[in-house]
Amino acid sequence: MSDLDQTDRRLIAATQAGLPLTARPYAQIARDLNLTEAQVIYRLSALQDLGIIRRIAVAPNHYALGMTANGMSVWDVEDAQAEILGPEVGALDFVSHCYLRPRARPVWPYNLFAMLHGTSRAEVEQKRRVIRDLLGPACRSDDILYSTRILKKTGLRLRDG
Repeated sequence: MSDLDQTDRRLIAATQAGLPLTARPYAQIARDLNLTEAQVIYRLSALQDLGIIRRIAVAPNHYALGMTANGMSVWDVEDAQAEILGPEVGALDFVSHCYLRPRARPVWPYNLFAMLHGTSRAEVEQKRRVIRDLLGPACRSDDILYSTRILKKTGLRLRDG
């Protein structure tokens, strides 16, 4: 972070709460920061290439969209197979995010996580069965942790200083 210049810091601060809801959000940010639209786009792209910004994406409120059954499915997959099957699970159009994590045995045997959304728990359970079928015998066990409310929908925030 110390390698960021003041313009990059101002750009991150201006976008960290989200992009303006206008037809040309980068042009609006450029006006606010006294930059050109091309400079804003170039700098954001460069920050992504450096790994400082992971992505620019919409973060929908699933509840407002009617997706009131939201569950983090967790899977105990053979480690050698998890590296292969994880990307296949993540590529399913109904998985919003998917990742591998270390196990915390004996309490937590799960190493593959995939977030599922649906309008009902029955719909989410059907999606879970699709994943179970995809994982096949490499999966030893699974569970699902259903959300009851949204706790956080923001990313990192820079502080002054």
